[in-house]
Amino acid sequence: MKPIAIFCHAAHEGPGYLAEFFDARNIPWQMIAIYAGAAVPRSVSAYSGLVFMGGPMSANDDLPWIARELDLIRDAVLHDIPLLGHCFGAQLMSRAMGGVVSGNLVKEIGWGEVQVAANESARFWFGNVQVFQAFHWHGETYTLPQGAVRLLSSRDCANQGYAIGRHLALQCHIEMTAGMIQTWCEAGAEEISASEASPAVQCAQTIQQQTEIKLPQLTRVAEQLYDTWLQGVCNPSC
Repeated sequence: MKPIAIFCHAAHEGPGYLAEFFDARNIPWQMIAIYAGAAVPRSVSAYSGLVFMGGPMSANDDLPWIARELDLIRDAVLHDIPLLGHCFGAQLMSRAMGGVVSGNLVKEIGWGEVQVAANESARFWFGNVQVFQAFHWHGETYTLPQGAVRLLSSRDCANQGYAIGRHLALQCHIEMTAGMIQTWCEAGAEEISASEASPAVQCAQTIQQQTEIKLPQLTRVAEQLYDTWLQGVCNPSC
């Protein structure tokens, strides 16, 4: 099969568990390190799927590579190449498909409960999972693009995830590993301190204390979602 392209927009926001998932199944993938100056492909023809990771920037920023990624997302939709977005990546997907990205009512940082919607699409993606503890780090949100079905919501963010056919977009982070969480807490210490008044922001100590308990369940949810998404990549007729 053609490789899956993984777009990384910040050095510390890599594919995390997703890379482990692909490697364990011998799925070919290629990292496109936008943060290091890698060029955005002009076409989706060389890839069987596109994955967009997070980043500290806004999908509304006037950056040349953002415009090129938006065009690539539209090209993927046109040619039915499955898309998978994490946080900023989900916001890019929404904007590319006609949605609006704007500030969320509050910033969310750390562990927080998300509810799985009671609809057929959510059951397809999540199976019997109805609620779980997700990892969050965002200050913006998006509206659902035309044709999207809401999959997830949280107390402070209504649109935590949606699907359009084989395309999956997640505001929350399911790709986390223990090492990534520690790195993010260190790199984002000033942001956490500046946002401590938000009811949805945890301090770094609390985040790391809860990781040992909450990360295993999140990884199981990630495996369920990645496996379902991968079926759409490997079986275009589904």
